[in-house]
Amino acid sequence: MKAEILKMLRETDGYVSGQELCNHFGVSRTAVWKAINQLKEMGYEIEAVQNKGYHLLSVPDVINDVELESIRKTKWAGCEIHYFDTIDSTNTKAKELAESGHPTGTLVVSEQQTAGRGRRGRSWESPSGIGIFMTLMLKPDINPNNASMLTLVTALATARALRRVANVPAMIKWPNDLVVNGKKICGMLTEMSAQFDYINNIVIGIGINVHNEAFPEEIAETASSLLLECGHRFHRADIIEAFLEEFEAAYEVYLKTEDMEGLQQDYNELLVNLNRQVRVLDPKEPFEGKAMGITKKGELIVDTWESRKLVSSGEVSVRGIYGYV
Repeated sequence: MKAEILKMLRETDGYVSGQELCNHFGVSRTAVWKAINQLKEMGYEIEAVQNKGYHLLSVPDVINDVELESIRKTKWAGCEIHYFDTIDSTNTKAKELAESGHPTGTLVVSEQQTAGRGRRGRSWESPSGIGIFMTLMLKPDINPNNASMLTLVTALATARALRRVANVPAMIKWPNDLVVNGKKICGMLTEMSAQFDYINNIVIGIGINVHNEAFPEEIAETASSLLLECGHRFHRADIIEAFLEEFEAAYEVYLKTEDMEGLQQDYNELLVNLNRQVRVLDPKEPFEGKAMGITKKGELIVDTWESRKLVSSGEVSVRGIYGYV
């Protein structure tokens, strides 16, 4: 009920009377009073005036289920929100929820991760209260061979969300890192459980540096945050909600063809690699060339001095990004 009360307070310019809340939810005044007090304890500033009712004055920067449910506008993305103060890994929890029957669109959010992982098993720094650590779980009826492109769909949706809420020039470093002014602010990890011709579930983990003021020495030159790039703080829940909205829209386009055909142009427009020299760390033979965008299958097109190559996986360094000069 707390999320619903919060939603009503948000949508009302003036005051909402206690009786109005009682009638709407079919509960006693005591129950309403208790819920309002719980919201106050969570950091919401709510004014109570006799004979007028309740009025929401300010909201804290929290990313719990109450806050996210009170602002959710999506059809299915975030249909269930599971919030934790601290967790080992949002991806691990999302897999557990998938296997125990929770629906597609379930979101796991935590203030802190103690065992967050990035691509290739790298650890992801997850301090409390300053970042966004979330995983969206899907159960798509698609060919498993097409699932890897969902990483690109997620990167596009997240970049759009950051541009919309933070007004920051977020760009995509193929396939799914987000960079601002040449520094990484967001990483993703997609994991799939599948049979030969059937997907059980896909979990897409996202970590966004929001209010980090500094980074460990080993990544200080390559990492940044929205705070450092923009000079002010953000309401993190608004970023999560914007992501859910943008992902839902992009995912529906993807499902029409099960590839990047309908999103290819938009992705290429935000591709920081585009028309730049890149170094592809191919396990067989590393090579350099000029990135020309992505194919509708999500492959990176790289023109070398001798031929055009399509890169489907592996590390790709971009000149001028992350120290590749």
